[in-house]
Amino acid sequence: MEKNTNTYRQKKLIRAQERVAEIKKFYSGIISYVFVIGGLGALNYYIDSWNYPWFLWAAFGWGIGIIINAIKLFGRNPFFNKDWEQRKIKEIMDKERDI
Repeated sequence: MEKNTNTYRQKKLIRAQERVAEIKKFYSGIISYVFVIGGLGALNYYIDSWNYPWFLWAAFGWGIGIIINAIKLFGRNPFFNKDWEQRKIKEIMDKERDI
């Protein structure tokens, strides 16, 4: 029995470590986005004083990729995640028990 508990804990630890690595990679991508797009914006201003803000095309395209990664990482709807589901189920069960 103890062997199964240790195996379960090891698997849980590995999943947690993988999740943290994914979150770290996501935030690193956001930091890269801010610096690169900021640099492109500065270059755009230096070249033509933002007469045509071409750097926004890069910001828009890369931004869509970041949004897609955020949805995959944090779930489709961050407001209705698994924790919310469990709380709502418990709330409904408690209300029905009181009736």
